[in-house]
Amino acid sequence: MRTQSAKQPPRLRIASFFSGIGGFDLGFEKAKFTVTMQCEIDPFCNKILAKQWPDVPRFKDIREMSHADVPLSDVWAAGFPCQDVSLARMGPRAGLKGRKSGLFYEFARMLREGCPRVVVIENVPGLLSSHGGRDFQIVIRTLADIGYGVGWRVLNSKNFGVPQSRQRVFIVGGHRNWRTPAEVLFEFQCRQGDSKEDGQNGEKPVSPFKESLGDPVKGPLVQRLAYCLYACSARHTGTDWSRTYVSYPDGRVRRLVPWECEKIQGFPKDWTLPPDPPAATEDLDTLRYTALGNAVTVNVATCLGVRIRNSLGRQAAAANLRSTLAIRAIGAAAQGAPA
Repeated sequence: MRTQSAKQPPRLRIASFFSGIGGFDLGFEKAKFTVTMQCEIDPFCNKILAKQWPDVPRFKDIREMSHADVPLSDVWAAGFPCQDVSLARMGPRAGLKGRKSGLFYEFARMLREGCPRVVVIENVPGLLSSHGGRDFQIVIRTLADIGYGVGWRVLNSKNFGVPQSRQRVFIVGGHRNWRTPAEVLFEFQCRQGDSKEDGQNGEKPVSPFKESLGDPVKGPLVQRLAYCLYACSARHTGTDWSRTYVSYPDGRVRRLVPWECEKIQGFPKDWTLPPDPPAATEDLDTLRYTALGNAVTVNVATCLGVRIRNSLGRQAAAANLRSTLAIRAIGAAAQGAPA
């Protein structure tokens, strides 16, 4: 267990729901948060969580939880299941009426009872259009009814230091507080994009998906930017490997291996390797690909964690200043002097 220095401010705390393999958890730890609890129903993901956070309380089913099960936490983070709102789903989308994505209502029940200072929600951009936008409206209205000032923004992992184009919508809410979502989501500094700039008469920029890195003589060659890792696709590889692949000058082509997918999601190598792997490597790879496809990119979570910490710190400093000035004014008034 990590110990706190007497000179350091206390670490902020995060409770993790629909934890997966801990993308939010690891990212916020890097932002100097302490993980207080996790909730995840998938058996394989639970093995990874137990390996990485052996001392953190874990719950399997949010439907069986109450807010009393959640230790006092400053932030609640939730990447509720996306399967019923995702555009990658074949056929009609059930949206929040679906068995999996409908678990948002269970999280809202917990939120209404617990009311943490900040809530962070992640999902696929398909949530914005599900049922003509009505599902997203339900999410935002529900948070507002509970008492949260809310902001949302689509963020792409490629802008946070990983070579993967992965767009996700992030919703940030501050309880009785509109400043936190505004400061967290809408003050990002401009960064250099992935495509080269071109002037009016310049050459058309080459797509980063088409640029290759590596040794053109010996190989391997990889795309400079990978396509989004999905949890399910053809052959359950966790990614459309016909688009994102590794090639060799002699004509060989292979898909990304699990540890490469870990790296482009911001996880350390072998993060998803369980302590008791199954005998069949192919079965293990499928589990790892699926878990990584469902995960929150660690780098994005870290950036959000840092910005939440900074926002709460600024607000606390401002509150302390107001309190100090008020005490001084009261003291001055008691002495009959002008404040």
